[in-house]
Amino acid sequence: MSGCGGASSAAIGALLLGACVPATRIAEPEPQAGVTQPVPASEPATRSAGPTAFLFEGELEQGGWIRGQAPAGTRAARLDRQPLELDDEGRFFAGFDRDAPGTARLVAEMKDGRTVEQDLTIRPRVWQIEHVNVARTPGGSSEAFLRRRAPELARINAAREVRSRSEGWREGFIWPAPGRVSGRFGAQRIYRGEPGSYHSGLDLAGGRGTAFVAPASGVVVLAAETEFSLEGKLIIIDHGKGLNSAFLHADSLAVREGQTVRQGQLLGTIGASGRATGPHLHWSLKWEDARLDPLLFLPPRP
Repeated sequence: MSGCGGASSAAIGALLLGACVPATRIAEPEPQAGVTQPVPASEPATRSAGPTAFLFEGELEQGGWIRGQAPAGTRAARLDRQPLELDDEGRFFAGFDRDAPGTARLVAEMKDGRTVEQDLTIRPRVWQIEHVNVARTPGGSSEAFLRRRAPELARINAAREVRSRSEGWREGFIWPAPGRVSGRFGAQRIYRGEPGSYHSGLDLAGGRGTAFVAPASGVVVLAAETEFSLEGKLIIIDHGKGLNSAFLHADSLAVREGQTVRQGQLLGTIGASGRATGPHLHWSLKWEDARLDPLLFLPPRP
């Protein structure tokens, strides 16, 4: 876990942006108890053409994701309590947090007043847990650090509120950089029984100056040339539908805020800016408030 294992306090861990399978399916679900079934054929066939139930594909596990299409005639849809952003054809993206429970529910509110529901089973993960026989360093963050950190967090939060019309969420993601995987999503240290913050992204140990590229198309919503206290030189890209990527610890940036980037386009070079123990690229993914595992978006290395 490059740059995150020795955080000095729980407060720093909570403030830190990021450092610190295959079960593909495209099918109409089988009828399940408690699920409102498609309208019988005897009803007037006046609805628009399209699926009568949720269609989806993806990785139904903690840190995973789905892409799909809501039933035809859907007025609004949600995953549990989280609203889904639908395009004109009812397509959507959704994700499952690292600590997501074992079940989730897709819900469609129909224009005719019906409700269509589909229960999902979310597979648990076995995370890399390291037990450390030392106590966490006592004390919280200094007032000086918190004063510096507040505007940084404000910029990060504002960037993640941006909703572009990008369709990068529909693409098959590519590896953003070469280098061995030096830190995995979900890894965590336990300090004499006290959990530390888990690692919220994927670390790639490329050498300083190694180029990194956009894993999917999107809009640059944050490009911090001036180093943030923890993330260093930071880029956040909105891929649309509430999905965004963050790239930490860069040595240099090759894009600017507001710029549209295509998949494979140069974003910058790897460095060790901010709080990092050595040169590496930390890449994290979020959908709304859920943190996702970048490895579940990627093909095997060539």
